[in-house]
Amino acid sequence: MSPRLMLSSCLALWISCCAITLAEDSFLTRAQDLMKETPLIDGHNDLPWQLRKSFNNQLNKVDLNTLDTTHTNIPKIRKGQIGAQFWAAYVPCDTQYKDAVRQTLEQIDVIHRMCSKYPDTFQFATSSKDIEDAFRSKKVASLIGVEGGHSIDSSLGTLRVMYHLGVRYMTLTHSCNTPWMDNWRVDTGADPSEHNGLSVFGEKVIAEMNRLGMLIDLAHVPVKVMNRVLDISKAPVIFSHSSAYTVCPHKRNVPDDVLDRLNKTGGIVMVNFYNDYVTCSTTANLSDVADHFDHIKKVGSAGIIGFGGDYDGVPRVPEGLEDVSKYPDLVAELLRRGWTDEEVKAALGNNLLRVMREVEKVRDTMLTTSPDDSPIPYDDVKNPCRTSYGYTVSGAVRSLSTLTLLLVTAFQAVMTLTD
Repeated sequence: MSPRLMLSSCLALWISCCAITLAEDSFLTRAQDLMKETPLIDGHNDLPWQLRKSFNNQLNKVDLNTLDTTHTNIPKIRKGQIGAQFWAAYVPCDTQYKDAVRQTLEQIDVIHRMCSKYPDTFQFATSSKDIEDAFRSKKVASLIGVEGGHSIDSSLGTLRVMYHLGVRYMTLTHSCNTPWMDNWRVDTGADPSEHNGLSVFGEKVIAEMNRLGMLIDLAHVPVKVMNRVLDISKAPVIFSHSSAYTVCPHKRNVPDDVLDRLNKTGGIVMVNFYNDYVTCSTTANLSDVADHFDHIKKVGSAGIIGFGGDYDGVPRVPEGLEDVSKYPDLVAELLRRGWTDEEVKAALGNNLLRVMREVEKVRDTMLTTSPDDSPIPYDDVKNPCRTSYGYTVSGAVRSLSTLTLLLVTAFQAVMTLTD
């Protein structure tokens, strides 16, 4: 090849590379501009649990400006242009029947204290209006989601107290059955079905969440529960951190028929970034996550999609989405795939805001409805750590009668031996 031809080829290659780079930069610039107009609302982040595990919730021992052992810190949040975050008040299933309520209250408390310690970054929020106000103030609207129905210890009163403390969604189960609802592992065969989905009391939980104006989160539930809740809820529901089952057939993901129902009922799936739910393997990349967005849009619409990264709650995240700073790259990928500005803005936050407004509207139509004060049947929750104050013959007295009968029988046996 002559020097002139070689130079010409190199020049053409350089121009081509520059054109590709400029195109990529234009998608990213456009993504960042859209994120300045519409808040990116992420449905699930487990930083509070990392604060518990590493610092026992002692915020004086950690600086979120410099913390480098987590997916989430303040510089990463700023770079990722997060407009609003649902922080997970999560406690493990082994707290059920023990100290789940106390531990959950402590997680709620640490989220409140986190917002107070960093007021230039976080602004506590409990409504769609609060999210918009925080976004205009260039702060991260910070909301609370309780991850797992075991956190309320089968008590509607506890559910109401948590709402008054600022909780705005509850994931109905985590990875264990509660005394009123089956969890997603039932669909794998790992756990038995105890309630054929959900019990009568489980339906009362749904109704009370509607009355309160609390988002119902169907991440972590089996398909039977998904469909039953869609049947009975007066308000649209969310999946705060789940992906598409057809793309990755993991039982934590959402099947197409449920996506179709979500599209008809106005709900939303906030796509999870955990590798195991993205590719059903230990490895994944940003493009794989975008495939879930594309599929949900195809089956349902761009109106049922959101972001639910699950950062700091999973051990593996995709290449290209290593931490919360990478959200603009995913948004740029959607634009590269032909998503319109309006579709992207819907997924960023407008869909979640719409759902939240509808949930608030349902709440407002139920203002004259009295709180449900019926307790769960005592036999459904009876265990050595639970007292029975307030219950009558249906549970506690029957248990006491049984104990009395056993004592009388034992006494008679002793008397027979001594005769």
